[in-house]
Amino acid sequence: MQMIKIIYATKTRHSQKIAEAIGDALGVQADNFTSGPVLKDVDLLFIVGGIYGGASLPAFLQYVHTLDKAMVKKAVLVTSCASKKQGQDGIRKILLEKGIPVTNEFICQGSFLFMGMGHPNKKDIQAALNFSQTVLREESGGE
Repeated sequence: MQMIKIIYATKTRHSQKIAEAIGDALGVQADNFTSGPVLKDVDLLFIVGGIYGGASLPAFLQYVHTLDKAMVKKAVLVTSCASKKQGQDGIRKILLEKGIPVTNEFICQGSFLFMGMGHPNKKDIQAALNFSQTVLREESGGE
């Protein structure tokens, strides 16, 4: 059985909503990285975070620097972004430098000020759920 974990970073609670919805669907607790979740022998880590001013939160980037291949085998990124165009490139780069492959990324519509107002909505969160369930099926060799 695969060990799955979900961590998130949030400033606007959007990523928290998405992470908790994915956690409920997968039967896994979603943890805010600031609570210092223990990551050990994780087969698949869902990393949920937003893009603020073109980048992930600096403290989240620092946290990701503490991860290593012995702690996490693979990662999946779920990103909340007002433009729905920018991924978590900084986090991806750190993980790859650590030898942790990023198997996929889903970019969810987020919002900032008037851009993307009302997002993520139920439809956006459902799309993130569908993505996470598809990834899990693929990772476990199912259809």
